[in-house]
Amino acid sequence: MSSLGPGDVDTITALDATAQAALVRTGEATAEDLLAAAVARIEERDPLLNAVVATVFERAADQVAAGLPQGPFTGVPFLLKDLVAEDAGVPFREGSVFLRDHVSRTDQELVRRLRAAGLVVLGKTATSEFGMSPTCEAVVYGPTRNPWDPSRTTGGSSGGSAAAVAAGMVPAAHGNDVGGSLRFPASCCGLFGFKPGRARVPLGPAYGDAFGGWACEHALTRSVRDSAALLDAVAGPDAGDPYPAPAAAGPFAAEPGRDPGRLRIAFSGRPADGQGVHPDCLAALDDAARLLSGLGHELVEAGLPGLTPEVGAAIGTVYGAGVSWIVGYWIRELGREPGPGELEPLTRAFWEHGRTVTGGDYLLAVTTLQAFARTVAAFLGRFDCWLTPTLAQPPLPLGLMTSTEDDPLRSLRSSGPFVAFPAVVANITGAPAMSVPLFWSDEGLPIGVHFLGRVGGEAVLLRLAAQLERARPWAGRRPPLGRA
Repeated sequence: MSSLGPGDVDTITALDATAQAALVRTGEATAEDLLAAAVARIEERDPLLNAVVATVFERAADQVAAGLPQGPFTGVPFLLKDLVAEDAGVPFREGSVFLRDHVSRTDQELVRRLRAAGLVVLGKTATSEFGMSPTCEAVVYGPTRNPWDPSRTTGGSSGGSAAAVAAGMVPAAHGNDVGGSLRFPASCCGLFGFKPGRARVPLGPAYGDAFGGWACEHALTRSVRDSAALLDAVAGPDAGDPYPAPAAAGPFAAEPGRDPGRLRIAFSGRPADGQGVHPDCLAALDDAARLLSGLGHELVEAGLPGLTPEVGAAIGTVYGAGVSWIVGYWIRELGREPGPGELEPLTRAFWEHGRTVTGGDYLLAVTTLQAFARTVAAFLGRFDCWLTPTLAQPPLPLGLMTSTEDDPLRSLRSSGPFVAFPAVVANITGAPAMSVPLFWSDEGLPIGVHFLGRVGGEAVLLRLAAQLERARPWAGRRPPLGRA
C-alpha cells in the first residue's frame, strides 16, 4: 500500500467515485493510493462514528496488487452494508446477535457485479437488526453516530453506509431499502439516496425477491452521476429472477446530463395520518418547491390518495410476515431457534406477531396493497412525481428509537412520527424514489426532500436530481468530521 501525506488523503477523499476512478484511469493516482486514503479515513474517523463493523483491508490490498477488472470504477474503495450483501469469507450478522458468529459462504450476485465494475470492497457497515428500524443502534454493534452531530441518528437502516460516505471514508457505499432504508439515512446525512424500481437490481442467489417485492438494492452517494453509473454497473436480471423490471430506455449514466423538461410535480407537507411535521422539514419542502418553480416546473399541492386505515393494516401484516420470514430463514440456515437475548425486543415482537399471520391473511393484505398501487399509478398519471419531506423530523437524538424488554414496541411508537411520510409507497408500488439533499437547518443538520416517481421512471428522477444538483450544489457541504 502506498504512503500518502495528509494533503494527498484530503485531495482524494474530497472526490466522488467517478472522479476517483478518473484519477486511476489517467494515471494521476493509483488504486493503491485510493485504498490507502480510504483506510486512513476509516481508521481516523470510525472510532467515533462506529459505521464500519468489519474490515478486509489486507484482502483488498491483495486484490489491488493482483490487478483489478477494468470497469467504470476501477480502484475506487467501497463498503457493503451488513444486510443481504453476502461477501464470501466475511462476517455477516445483519445487525443481529443471533448471527454474531456467522460468516458468508458465497457472494451475492450484486457483490460480484460491484467487483466486476472495479470497485474495491473494504468491509461492512452497520445496520439496524435485519434492517427493521429507521436508526442504526443494533445491540450487536452499538450505536452508529451521525457525522453532522454525533449525538444524533444516522437514520436507518443503511445508516452505517451513509455515515461512512458523509464522513469521507469512501465516496459511495452499498445500501438497501424495504421501506425507506436508503432514503432516510440520505436525508439524515446529507447525501443523495436513490431507490431504483422493483427488480432493477437482482437479489440472488439467496433470494428471488424479498417482502413480496418491496426490497431493492443500491447505494448512498455524494453525487447523482455516481448513483446513475453504479446503477448501470449492477442493473439487469439474473438467471432465475421471478420477474423483470421495465426496460430502461438507455444507460442510466447518460440521464444526469439530460434536461428533464418542464415537469408537473405534486407536493404535500401533510402526512396522511395528520401527524405534525417539524418546521425545519416544512422549510425544506418550501425551499425545494421554490427552487423547482424557479427552474420552470409546475408545482401543484396535492396529497397522495388511497392511504386508508385498511392500507395501513395491510402494510403491518406484510411487515410482520416479512420479519417472520427473515427469522425463519435464519433458523433454517443456522439449524436452531434464537435463544434469550439473541433477538432485540422489537424484532422478537414482530416475529411472534408474524407467526400468527396466515397465508390467507398475507394474500389478502397483498390484494389490498396491489389495489392501492393502482390508485397511486392513476394519481401519478397526472403528475411526473410527488414531492414531500423525506422525514417529518430532523435527525433524532440517539436512544429515542430503541426498545426495551419491558416495552418492545417503544421503537415503533417513537419512530412513527419520524417516518410519517410514506416512503414505503415506493416499495409497495415498485416505483423509483429518491431523497435529495437541498436544505440544512439552522443547527447545521441536513434535511432531505423526497420524490416518488412513476414505475419505470428512473430516468426522469435522475435528470431532475442532476438539475437540482447543478442549481444547488451540495458536494461541498461536509460535516465537521467529513471535511477534507
